[in-house]
Amino acid sequence: MNCKNCHITLEEHDDYCKSCGAKVIRNRLTLRNLFEHISETFFNYDNKLLQTFIQLFKQPEDVIVSYINGVRKKYVNPISFFGLALTLTGLSIFLLKKFYMQHLDFSGFFGDINFSQNAFDSSFSFGLEYNSLIYVAFIPISAIISWIVFIDKKYNLTEHAIVYLYSMSFLMVLMFFIAQIALLLTPSNYMLFSLLLWPLMFLYHCYILKRLFKLSLGSLIIKSMLFFILFFVTYIGVSILVFVIMLITGVVNLEDFAPK
Repeated sequence: MNCKNCHITLEEHDDYCKSCGAKVIRNRLTLRNLFEHISETFFNYDNKLLQTFIQLFKQPEDVIVSYINGVRKKYVNPISFFGLALTLTGLSIFLLKKFYMQHLDFSGFFGDINFSQNAFDSSFSFGLEYNSLIYVAFIPISAIISWIVFIDKKYNLTEHAIVYLYSMSFLMVLMFFIAQIALLLTPSNYMLFSLLLWPLMFLYHCYILKRLFKLSLGSLIIKSMLFFILFFVTYIGVSILVFVIMLITGVVNLEDFAPK
């Protein structure tokens, strides 16, 4: 009997391959064992995915520093975790566009500015379409800003990117479940809910950076404010660029943003 993955010779009593560690599968695929495999992978308390998520909440520095220091088996690697987060985000967007778009009315959200519903629909649809790209872009931008802010250079630029791969993945997975609850309970307030997620994102990253760099409260406040200022300037610059692209491509028109 040979391993189906690496083709090394196995003993008949082997349950796992001695070379690659893959589980030996002897039975044909059925709905029952497929369900058991999915349950074991995603809902077993001891599995790496659940442990990664829990530890990113309790002790994020353990997950991040472990990976940076070469530990590869204890937690889900950041690329795979980010891929899962993007998948859940895509599912959330599909559900939003399929079942809830008719409940979203943003025309009066900014009070004295008479943004037309068409302007919001176009902008919101554009944001949804490129949502995954926005999250991907967030990683290198945040890593560069963080690398600049923490001038002691404890970690290099790539290692800072690992920090934000893990942190953004955690937040995206968390927001997926919270968003579904919000859409079920109060879909008309989804825009307000989305804006409230930004403070959550900022506070979680403050929490991570404090634990990762062992910052005092004063140092945390100073570095967080510096990070926030640099990120806000970058965000405004990117937003203006995206808005110009939307105008050039005809996604939105200036007439849709006329004042009252």
